[in-house]
Amino acid sequence: MSTVGLISDTHGLLRSEALAALAGSDFIIHAGDIGDHAILDRLRDIAPVTAVRGNNDTGPWADAIGETNSLDVNGTRFHVLHSVHDLSFDPAAAGFRVVVSGHSHRPSIQLRAGVLFINPGSAGPRRFKLPISVASVAVSGGDVSPRLIELSEGRA
Repeated sequence: MSTVGLISDTHGLLRSEALAALAGSDFIIHAGDIGDHAILDRLRDIAPVTAVRGNNDTGPWADAIGETNSLDVNGTRFHVLHSVHDLSFDPAAAGFRVVVSGHSHRPSIQLRAGVLFINPGSAGPRRFKLPISVASVAVSGGDVSPRLIELSEGRA
């Protein structure tokens, strides 16, 4: 079994609770609005990181980060983009089992036409009254088990 930690919309703030929730992950996906390249470096201390650039990721550090990315974990394919509204193809037809996005800051897990759509929510600054959260996906053989992890609003 492999575990993929999902995080998004950190906006330059990487909470200690988010790091603790992602500890033990075999892979980490950051779905954009990173805010600072140092966040990716800290996540890489836990596991290899697959990241995409969000609409707020600007400057030279963000230029090398693509708008989409993908990850294969034991034959389970993940497609990553910042806003799910920018998805321009049928992920099931392309062989993806999971689509990871951020942008809305609203944590959700939805199954659509055999594809899991996961938004881990925001692990950065609180926006409105939305929870602060990350997500985790356990991949074992052909089984994919996602879960949302709500974080307390502790110190960064």
